[in-house]
Amino acid sequence: MITRKNFLKRFFGGIEGRERAKYQHEKMKKILITLDYDPSAQKVAETGFSFAKTMKAEITLLHVLADPQDYKVAEHITVMGFAGHLDTSEVMQEDTFNSKKLSMQFLDKSKLYLGDNRIQTLLEEGDCAEAILKAAYKINADVIVMGSHSRKWFENTTMGSITKKVLQNTTIPVLIIPTKKQSKS
Repeated sequence: MITRKNFLKRFFGGIEGRERAKYQHEKMKKILITLDYDPSAQKVAETGFSFAKTMKAEITLLHVLADPQDYKVAEHITVMGFAGHLDTSEVMQEDTFNSKKLSMQFLDKSKLYLGDNRIQTLLEEGDCAEAILKAAYKINADVIVMGSHSRKWFENTTMGSITKKVLQNTTIPVLIIPTKKQSKS
């Protein structure tokens, strides 16, 4: 019969469990959490924040400004204390609308919601997957945390989503938070 100690030595290649956990703990020092305006961003932020705190890692919240037209919302969106308009007194017209300012407000409100002033925020522009990867390498992230909004997670991951592009083009571990609402059976 194999002892627990021998099993751990074989399994971890000579590194016992406690030392291995310590090594992994020390390795994950920077966590990149990607957020969008979807209400599920709160779940992604909370889960990523909890994960990062467990690892005692630095946190960077990232929002990708992909298409400025996407930010001209007709309906009011509330996520983590952020409302989908710059402020109620400002009229959102073509010439006064500022998607970068709106995005920074979103990140600042998300940081405030999580309650940790040490959280960094980062705004990138362009293709979502490319911008996520660029940001991850820019900050030397050890883990990328992102949500999956798809109704058919596996199907979308294997058929061309942002998640797929990130997974295919990085060696950085990716923590995917499923955000699909569970149907009540």
